[in-house]
Amino acid sequence: MPARPSPAKRKKAVSGILLRYRETDTTFGVTRATATRLAKTLGLSETQVIHVALAHFARQNLPAYAPDDGPLTDEQYKRIRELVPQAGFVSGKRRLF
Repeated sequence: MPARPSPAKRKKAVSGILLRYRETDTTFGVTRATATRLAKTLGLSETQVIHVALAHFARQNLPAYAPDDGPLTDEQYKRIRELVPQAGFVSGKRRLF
C-alpha cells in the first residue's frame, strides 16, 4: 500500500461541489463518457475539462467590466469640456443611440 502524503504536502481544497453527470447528453449536461472523451481528446483530466468549460461559460455570459453609475451629469460634462481641448469640427454627443 502506498504511503499517504504528509499533512504538510497535501493541498487543501478551497471548496468543493458534487458533480452528478447526466444519464444522457443534453443542452445542460453531459454523461461521464462524454467528459472522459473530452479529457482524452484535450489531454486534460476530467476536473480540468470542467474548469475549462466553466471558464468558457463565464467569459461568454458574465460582463467583462463593472457596471458604471449611469449617465454623466451636466457638471461632469462641463468639467470634461474644461479639461479636453475642443476642436471646432467635432460635435459632442450625449447619447450613442
